[in-house]
Amino acid sequence: MFFAPALPLAEVFDPTGAGDTFAGGFCGYLAKTEDISFENMKSAIIYGSNLASFCVEKFGTERMEELSNQEVQARLQAFKELTQFDIELS
Repeated sequence: MFFAPALPLAEVFDPTGAGDTFAGGFCGYLAKTEDISFENMKSAIIYGSNLASFCVEKFGTERMEELSNQEVQARLQAFKELTQFDIELS
């Protein structure tokens, strides 16, 4: 069993697409790492949740269109510090 909380956000603008973004991040992480072990799936869950947290910040795909890798890595670091989840940061 594995539990991963959603990232706390000060404001949610539009939740539309967050589930699809999570799924894309989860599957994309697994495809990139080519590792479907339970341990790696836990990291994929965190990565998908991280991406979904950006999706809800603006309407539709607006936030995702301007998202940088630096922002993704910074939020992963913040999530790691918040939860003590040991995810490898690139």
